[in-house]
Amino acid sequence: MPLAEPLSERDDALRLLAAQGERARAGAGRLVLLRGATGTGRTALLGAAAEQAAGRGMRVLRGRGTPEDGGADWGVARQLFGADADFLREPPASAGTSRAEHRRTQGALLWRLLETYARRGPLFVAVDDAHAADAASRRWLTEAARLVDGLPVLLVVTERSQYDIDPAGHGLAHGLSPALVHTHTLAPLSAGAAADLVRAAFPDAEPGRVADCVRAGAGNPLLLRALLHDLSSWTESAAEGTSAALPETCAALYPGAYPDVVSWWLAGAGGSTARAARCLAVLESGEADRAAAARTPEPAGDGIGRDWCPGYCPDERRDTQARIVARMAQADPDRVTGWLTAMTRLGLLRRDTDGLHRYAHPLLRDAVLSGWTSGRRREAHRAAAEELMREGAPVGAVAWHLYHGAAVAEPWAVDVLLDAAAEEVRAGRPRCAVAFLRRALDEPMEPVRRATVLIQLGSLECAAHPSGGLPRLAQAVRLPGGSRDRLRATVALATALARSGDVAAARRMLREEERRLAGRPGPVRTLRAVTLLLSDAAPQVSRAGHEPPPPGPEGDGPDLLDAAHRMLAVRHGATAGQISSREAMERIRALTEGPADPVAVPFLYGMAALVAHWADELDEAERLIRRALDPLASFLLHPMHHILTDMRVDVAAARADWDAVLAEPHARTARIRSSGPGPTSAHTQAVIALVETGRREEAARLVDGFDLPTAADSWRTHRFLYARAVLRAASGQPERALEDFLECGRRQASREAHLSVVSPWRVGAAECLLALGRPHEALELAAEEARLAEVWGTARARGRALRMLGEATGGRRGLRLTARAVGLLRAAPGGAELIAALIAHGRLLLALRERSQARAALHEAVEHAERLGAVRLRRVAEDLLHEGGARRPGAPRTGPQALTDSERRIAGLAAEGRTNAEIAAALHLARRTVEIHLTAAYRKLGITRRTQLPAALPPAPYNPAARAG
Repeated sequence: MPLAEPLSERDDALRLLAAQGERARAGAGRLVLLRGATGTGRTALLGAAAEQAAGRGMRVLRGRGTPEDGGADWGVARQLFGADADFLREPPASAGTSRAEHRRTQGALLWRLLETYARRGPLFVAVDDAHAADAASRRWLTEAARLVDGLPVLLVVTERSQYDIDPAGHGLAHGLSPALVHTHTLAPLSAGAAADLVRAAFPDAEPGRVADCVRAGAGNPLLLRALLHDLSSWTESAAEGTSAALPETCAALYPGAYPDVVSWWLAGAGGSTARAARCLAVLESGEADRAAAARTPEPAGDGIGRDWCPGYCPDERRDTQARIVARMAQADPDRVTGWLTAMTRLGLLRRDTDGLHRYAHPLLRDAVLSGWTSGRRREAHRAAAEELMREGAPVGAVAWHLYHGAAVAEPWAVDVLLDAAAEEVRAGRPRCAVAFLRRALDEPMEPVRRATVLIQLGSLECAAHPSGGLPRLAQAVRLPGGSRDRLRATVALATALARSGDVAAARRMLREEERRLAGRPGPVRTLRAVTLLLSDAAPQVSRAGHEPPPPGPEGDGPDLLDAAHRMLAVRHGATAGQISSREAMERIRALTEGPADPVAVPFLYGMAALVAHWADELDEAERLIRRALDPLASFLLHPMHHILTDMRVDVAAARADWDAVLAEPHARTARIRSSGPGPTSAHTQAVIALVETGRREEAARLVDGFDLPTAADSWRTHRFLYARAVLRAASGQPERALEDFLECGRRQASREAHLSVVSPWRVGAAECLLALGRPHEALELAAEEARLAEVWGTARARGRALRMLGEATGGRRGLRLTARAVGLLRAAPGGAELIAALIAHGRLLLALRERSQARAALHEAVEHAERLGAVRLRRVAEDLLHEGGARRPGAPRTGPQALTDSERRIAGLAAEGRTNAEIAAALHLARRTVEIHLTAAYRKLGITRRTQLPAALPPAPYNPAARAG
């Protein structure tokens, strides 16, 4: 189905035909065979040559082979000679004449007719698509080629020449001497010629749009012309039509000439080639889906595009790919390898640095697949999954084909989907994990395993929406299975109900399950502990820490309910300001020494980690968090899960590791005006981190993304109020900040949480009161904070409170208090509180006109702030230094903080062991640029060789997943 197309890069062929025409006019005829793949412009070239010959006085005879005429004799010959060749229709003269003898007689008569035409003037005999001509006409053309050298006749024949899976028959020139035939093969269009065609159709097209069209055209004139025809029919505006990216599906093209050309190519290539082409497209589409899920560009030989096909080198991966395609298409592997190579030479495929063959453009891949029904595609995806599994491909690559494929009904399919879902969860892509788990439910499996899948799926769906996974969890509870499986499903469903706001229903369900398991002490203890924890999290019910523990069930093993009660009692004593941090740590260590059921571990170690974090035992808190999260790897819906993930971020914030806080997934993404869960600890700490690192505008956008009046009354919401107050105070809004600080304190006091270790609202409120000129109220709050801090006893809490008390007190007494605060905070982890104490001490020294000592304290504050990246505190210290008569310090000139972003990035890659050439390629820079940046980095870091970089650079950014694992 050729489309009219302009000739491009065919001048050499036209010159050849012109020269051969002149030779024929002189009486030396010849056969010229124009060969080329489908769509390379054979027909257009033949037409142009015929017009050229007619213009030079040659008589033109035209004929064309078609598949419909392949079974009838002399179809092409009758087109050439018309009514003069009616004798070709006559039957044999007598019954004694064989059909072969009759054909020979007809061929001789046809030759005489050609001679008669030639005597009247030179002839240009044009036969298009000789490969589809009838056998009789092909034999006659071959014989004519042997005899035409003495006549003024130029035979010009086009023939399809393309490597297909099924070997093609002999061509027209087979058996002819090279002296009798001149063969010219048409090459694919060059990129420059294709770009010229695109710009001729769309003069205003942007360079990126032109390059995209060239790729989709694949060096094939017919295919490119069809694409341009479809694009010209779009109803978009001219600006959109010249700048928008090409679609990746043929459904967006109208009238659809592009997919029609691809279908025509596949139809002419034969069934085996069409199957192989579509199997390759199916195989590649799974890879593309995986890349899209990972938010990487279309695979180009790096990253995710490399590991889906097993092999240690590009050639081995190429062989594996060919072997998989051959088995999927049930074709000869050697022929498939040859076909891949041939299509790459033609431009329809491209071979990347990873060794794999891919379609030149996603649109071409989709056009190849458009000829298959959805059922055949599903079967092909299933076959791809089986072959990739056989070759040892990663589970992620296999899972995407299983997701699109028909049911396998084999145990390995469920294993692959579950493993892939776990990988996606670890990579922070829950949507992909949900897709794999939903697909796993289509496979047959035992009820126990189906319950596990339903729990995991329900957990992920509830993470997206509070009530999204409730039907899955309810189904898991109803499935038959052991008591432990039902217990896990019940705990998950109760947790989901509580998070959706229906705590009463959750408690009711837990009590019903407890009555059903009355004779099983272990599960009953766990259910009661879950009830206890859910009740403690709900403000509308009485806190479990104040309820007398119900009698524990009899039986061996630790009394989990009693342990949970005591752990909550420790937490309550700490927040109420009744016990010290040392006493709290002694109690939790005693409670976590004994063995515990895996379902109980998150309760005990999670609460212990919370207290350890408050006590500034950060290393122990991280260890306890890891131990608590281990049993929850595949059990996301557990009352402790969100508490543990919150604590991971809180520990990073306690270390003043703001890069780690901001690297936490979704920390900087607000659920704007949504009905889903409110702000998390990651959001709270992200706001504070953004304020401290000087990015108040981004912090304000994050705060505005939550509608706090409609958010649930929870610990998370209380703490987010504190973060908003910090932002407002830093933005020069002390009155509004004071409102938030006091509201945070009121809400925490309603839960009898007087000691605010993580959210020191009294300190913030006192600072606002001082700014508003209300020192007496500030002093009252600071004194109360100092009293509670002395009870708790950690250096951070005491130092922070003394710093605020000193600022509120002022004078020489205030100076002594801030000096004590500085001394205490030098031993505290983190460092941000020490900077604040040094600034407060320096401010009081300036007020007492002790400028020399003030400058020393403030210079130290600036140095600590530079090391931590505390931009806000550094600016405050610098402003005070300037007030005290010191020159305003500039940016640091040495050390890691002196590095620019580019220098830090390049030095980091060099520290990983990459060469200058590899860094230049990865960052798309000139090698000289890399060398210049490294030289500057060496000078600022005070080193002379590459091997010193790892020790000179600051630690790598915090990786929450790695720490949790």
